[in-house]
Amino acid sequence: MTGSVRLCGVVSQMTRRRRILVLLICCMSLLIVSLDNTIVNVALPSLGHDLHAPVSGLQWTVDAYTLTLASLLMLAGSTADRIGRRRTFQTGLVVFTAGSLLCSLAPSLGWLVAARIVQAVGGSMLNPVAMSIITNTFTDRRERAQAIGVWGGVVGVSMALGPVVGGLLTDTVDWRAIFWINVPIGLLALFLTWRFVPESKAPSARRIDPAGQVLVIVLLGTLTYGIIEGRAAGPAVSTVCFVVAAAALAALVVCELRRDEPLIDMRFFRSAPFSGAAVLALSGFAGLGAFLFLNTLYLQSHRGLSALAAGLCTLPVAVTTTIVGPLSGRLVGTRGPRVPSVVAGVCLAAAGALLSQVTLTTPLPLLLGIYVVFGVGFGMLNPPITNTAVSGMPLAQAGVAAAVASTSRQVGQSLGVAIAGSMVSSAAAYRVNALYGLIVLAVALLTTGRWARATAERTAARLAEGPQVTLSRG
Repeated sequence: MTGSVRLCGVVSQMTRRRRILVLLICCMSLLIVSLDNTIVNVALPSLGHDLHAPVSGLQWTVDAYTLTLASLLMLAGSTADRIGRRRTFQTGLVVFTAGSLLCSLAPSLGWLVAARIVQAVGGSMLNPVAMSIITNTFTDRRERAQAIGVWGGVVGVSMALGPVVGGLLTDTVDWRAIFWINVPIGLLALFLTWRFVPESKAPSARRIDPAGQVLVIVLLGTLTYGIIEGRAAGPAVSTVCFVVAAAALAALVVCELRRDEPLIDMRFFRSAPFSGAAVLALSGFAGLGAFLFLNTLYLQSHRGLSALAAGLCTLPVAVTTTIVGPLSGRLVGTRGPRVPSVVAGVCLAAAGALLSQVTLTTPLPLLLGIYVVFGVGFGMLNPPITNTAVSGMPLAQAGVAAAVASTSRQVGQSLGVAIAGSMVSSAAAYRVNALYGLIVLAVALLTTGRWARATAERTAARLAEGPQVTLSRG
């Protein structure tokens, strides 16, 4: 305990200049991890041609990364609190950088997917841990809010840079170059972390939940495999996968209800805003994953655009999201999450419906206009997710609630890619995207009213009573 106090004292005595440097180092990690969510999509046609990969192989190239991130985010956060945030962050940088190098050297699709998993293992130790470092570095509430604002802005920058940089590197060098870019940034961040970021730990870290962790991996892995490989492997294989996924989900609920410190506290889901945030994240990011995957193939494989031109075509989405995001945040602060969430649902549904009517002869300006509508919807969605996830939660539980929302984002993006690639036609996939928007709209209306706030207050009171096992036995 004394060591923790001393470490916190070191952080509090840091100069403002050094605190800003720590923020920039953390933002470097967010940049490379977020870039890999978007930069790979624009290189998929070139990558698939070079490695003779089918559509399912391209899906695994994306989903191997996002699924692994989703599975390990909460484990990485609790591990960092226990053994040290800087140590975990440095380990993540080493693993992510090594995984990126392995991706660039992959001789076949199987090796590439394996290297993407290595990348994601490292990435899972970066973003949640970096947020913990920022929270412990900026102790003043105003400074912390500004730092988190900068952090959030990097997501928009990575969305804008990813497709363009990916397209430029793919056209001028090779698809392998999209992974090379991570190596120097990772090594620089590793050195700066060693030099300037102080070590810190939580006074009392959560215990690791190995059973819950394994069940999460089995649930997500079998569900995604059943969706992606169902058509090729046959209905028997996909049925087995879905049955195993359902069994893993049931076992996860039972297991987590019996633990004092579960990986996922099931009591959270008694809060309508929290459950709504999880569904918003799943649906909205499923739409994003499907959009990025389908449009890359449409623009390059069907319309014959170069990788760079395809990347530039996605700029309206990134720019609109970057502009609308802060506006949504202000609306959440002044009027609550309902208005931006409803706007998000309407825009995402409209964009999906419009994209389902797109053909090879659709004028490019019209297509870019639809992309702007999608960007408005997605930009409006992100701030309400975190807000509704932590709404009414005790401060001690807010970080865990936000981590579940982040995991839901990654799961949603993985499932979006899996479902989109398994559809018979792109028009059908975009109609599913419209359905995601309608789900966002319905959930936003249901979980942001007076009844929903009351459920959040009751859940907060139960959480304050003590460990989950005490509640379940009482």
